[in-house]
Amino acid sequence: MGSVEFGARQAVQNCMKIQPNERVLIITDHATYEIAQLVKHEIEVISPGNVIILWMEDFGPRPDAPDAVVQSLKFPAMLTQEFQKADVSFYMAAGKKGELQSFRIPMFHAIHTNPRLRHAHMPNITVQLMETGMSVDYAAVQRLSAAVYEICHRAKKIHVSTAAGTDFTAYFNPEWRWIISDGNIKPGEWSNLPDGEVFTCVGHIPEGTLVVDGILGDFFSEKYGLLKENPLIVQIKNSRISNLDCKRKDLLQEFQERTELDEHANRIGEFAIGTNIGLTEFVGNLLQDEKFPGVHVAFGHGYPEKTGSNWYSDGHIDAVLAKTNIVIDGQEIMRDGHFLIQF
Repeated sequence: MGSVEFGARQAVQNCMKIQPNERVLIITDHATYEIAQLVKHEIEVISPGNVIILWMEDFGPRPDAPDAVVQSLKFPAMLTQEFQKADVSFYMAAGKKGELQSFRIPMFHAIHTNPRLRHAHMPNITVQLMETGMSVDYAAVQRLSAAVYEICHRAKKIHVSTAAGTDFTAYFNPEWRWIISDGNIKPGEWSNLPDGEVFTCVGHIPEGTLVVDGILGDFFSEKYGLLKENPLIVQIKNSRISNLDCKRKDLLQEFQERTELDEHANRIGEFAIGTNIGLTEFVGNLLQDEKFPGVHVAFGHGYPEKTGSNWYSDGHIDAVLAKTNIVIDGQEIMRDGHFLIQF
């Protein structure tokens, strides 16, 4: 475990590689303002007087209640202009129900209008994540990510299983790209921080079972936390949800509602292998837990802007699996959550 200050310094120096005179935009909120201030301080050491901080609360009301829906908070047009002027940007704010559709997806559209922008996406960032996931040895994460990519990027099929009951085989479109997301963010790219994954969009999953015993994304992460005691069981047929079960009926109902947003919201999109080997346990925060060594998938949007997949969804709910076994075209690369490859 490192310090918050070290995590902020690593984000600025090692991941974003901020240079003198670069213009930096930080979008934050009251919940993460102290972390944003530490990041701002590290930026000012390198590029003094070139940091702009904007608060989410200035754009509209954001109730603290976990059930509150904040779809009324729309992405303001003026922010598109700010993204176009920036060289580097950070998003650091708590996850709120409805903001994925009303604010964050439009924000990504704005980000993509600036081909030189380097963007760090840090929803639900906390002091704990700065001390752990942002304080790991990113050189090791990058070596492992490269090794995983070399095995994955031509994969025809990947079988995933767990002792908890997950069992499915995913097939992949050779024309769709695998992406390395390893903390080295380059111009024209965005990535989560903390980082550490290799991902693509699933081509097809004929049938199978996912026992989500790690954590869910979107607002579920903050509201429900770790799911070890109350796993979500998802039956898949033709890449879509065919049946759901969970002891937490409130979670079950909300998950079903969110996977009915549009025609593809109940379809498995993203498929990712976590490569942040500096992490030792789940912490109950999706931003970091999805980078834990293992597998996570997402229902909905499969990042066509990155992977080249040919469909789109307004939904994107990550589902992290614990202690996975991974076999890629017959090669076992992970057993019970531990990598078996050299890097």
